[in-house]
Amino acid sequence: MNGAETLVKTMLASGVNVCFANPGTSEMHFVAALDNHPEMRCILCLFEGVATGAADGYFRMSSKVTATLLHLAPGFGNGFANLHNARKAHSGIMNIMGDHASYHLRYESPLRGDTVGLSQSISHWTRVSDDAASVSGDGAAAIRAARSMGGQIATLILPANTAWEEAVAPRVSEAPPALRRPSDAEVAAAARALCLPGAALMVDGLALSGELSLLAARIAKKSGCQLMAPYLVARIQRGAGSVRMQRMAYRVDENIAMLADKSNLVLCGAVRPISFFAYPGKVSLPEKPDCRIIELCSIDMDYAWTLQELADVLGAQDVLLGPEDFQPLNLPPVPTGAMSLDKVGQAIAALIPEDTIVVNEANSSSQIMEAATGSSRSQDWLMITGGSIGFGLPVAMGAAVACPDRKVVALEGDGSAMYTLQSLWTMARENLDVTVVVFANHGYQILRIELANVGVTDVGRNAERMFDLVEPKLDWVSLARGHGVDAACVTNADQFAAAFGGAMKKKGPFLIEVVC
Repeated sequence: MNGAETLVKTMLASGVNVCFANPGTSEMHFVAALDNHPEMRCILCLFEGVATGAADGYFRMSSKVTATLLHLAPGFGNGFANLHNARKAHSGIMNIMGDHASYHLRYESPLRGDTVGLSQSISHWTRVSDDAASVSGDGAAAIRAARSMGGQIATLILPANTAWEEAVAPRVSEAPPALRRPSDAEVAAAARALCLPGAALMVDGLALSGELSLLAARIAKKSGCQLMAPYLVARIQRGAGSVRMQRMAYRVDENIAMLADKSNLVLCGAVRPISFFAYPGKVSLPEKPDCRIIELCSIDMDYAWTLQELADVLGAQDVLLGPEDFQPLNLPPVPTGAMSLDKVGQAIAALIPEDTIVVNEANSSSQIMEAATGSSRSQDWLMITGGSIGFGLPVAMGAAVACPDRKVVALEGDGSAMYTLQSLWTMARENLDVTVVVFANHGYQILRIELANVGVTDVGRNAERMFDLVEPKLDWVSLARGHGVDAACVTNADQFAAAFGGAMKKKGPFLIEVVC
C-alpha cells in the first residue's frame, strides 16, 4: 500500500467522500488510488477555481468537509480566489496540493514554486508530508483542522514520492477540539445591553436559518432589541416562513442610516460591520461614534451555545413567536410584456419551488432580485462572502452535489460568469440540477457604480472600454451549448417566464441569457 492509497482510505474512514479535482503529473498516484475506491466521488473540474469554489458550496449546504486535488503551486494559485471566498464563509475544505518529489525540489524545474508560502497565505493549517509513512497521519490531521473552529481551510502538500512509496496503515481523523465560549459574565452583560433602548443583536452562520434563527428571534422579542444580519453571508434562509431580520446593505450610506439609532450592538457569530471599500469623504465604520460594540462571540466560537445562554439569561426560551416575526408568503403574478429587471425578479419569485437554493452573484442586479423574492417560497441564499468574483457558478455546482434533491438557481452577471465559465462543463457531465440566469447587460456594471462612488464623473473612452463587454458581445447560448448545457436567450418577460418555469419543472442544467 503506497502513501496515496493510505490517504484515500484515511479520507473515507473519516467521512470525506467527495473530491473536486484538477490533477496534474505529481498527483497521478493519488488519481490511481481514487480509481480503486469507487465510494469516493471524484468530480473533474476544468479550472482550479471551479474546484475550490465547488468545495465551498458543498460545505455551505452540507456542513461537511470535502477535498480538492490541485497541481503544484500554479494550480493552487489558480484556486486562490475562491479559497478566499471560502475562508470568509468559514467553510471547511481539505486541499491536497501535489508537489515535486522531495529530491527533485533542489532543481529549478519549470513548475517549481513556493507551495508552502502560497498555502500559508490563505490556509488556516498547512503541512508538508515528509515521507510516505506520514501521509495517513497528516491526512487525518488535515481533516481535523478543516473541521475545527466551525470550518477552516486546511492544505496538505504531498510530494510525489510520498504518494508512490510504501506506507503504513490508514488513520481515522480525531474529533475537532471543543469550540471556545464566552464567560457567564460576558453573556450576562450582553443580555443587559440587549434590553437597553437602541439595542441590536447581529447574528451570522447557522443562526441565519433553522432552529437557531428561531432562538435569535425569541431573544430579540424578549429583550426588545432589533435582530440584524450582515450583508454578505455564507447562507441565509429567505422567503416565506423565514425569520424577519434586518440585513446590512452594500452601500455605505444605507448602513449609516440603518445604524443611526443604535446605541448597543451585540455581535454573536458576526463580525463588526465595515464598509466594503474606503471612499473619499465616507466612513469605514457605519455606526455612530458613541455606539457600543459588544463582540460577545466570534463565528469560530460556540455561538450556538452562546445564543442558548443568552436565551436562558433573558428567559426567552419559551417566548411565543407570531406571524409578525416571519416573512409571509406573497406570490406575485407571473409577469408579461417588455423585459425589465423588476419583471425578471417577479417571475423568479412566482416560479421557484419550495426549498430552492439561490446562489447570488448578480452584482448590479442583485438588490432587485433580493427585494422581489423576499416573500416567495422558502429559499436558501448563498452570497459572495469574500467579494472575489467568479464564485457563483462553482458554488452552485457544489451546492447541487451536496443537495441533489433541491433545485439550484445561480443568478449571474455576465462579466462574473466569465471568470469560471468552465463550471458549465462539469454541470453537464454530472447532470447537476442547476438553472443559471445570466444578466447580459454587456458590461461590468458594478464598476460603473464604484466609479461614481469614488467621485469620478467624467468618463472617457478608455474608462468606458474597461467596463463594457461589447466588440464583440458574448453569446451565452453558444457558450453554454459549447459546454454541453442547453440554453435559451430571452428578450421579454413572457419568454423569461416560459424558459424559467420550464427549467423549474425538469432536472438537469439549463442556462437562460436575459438581455437587459
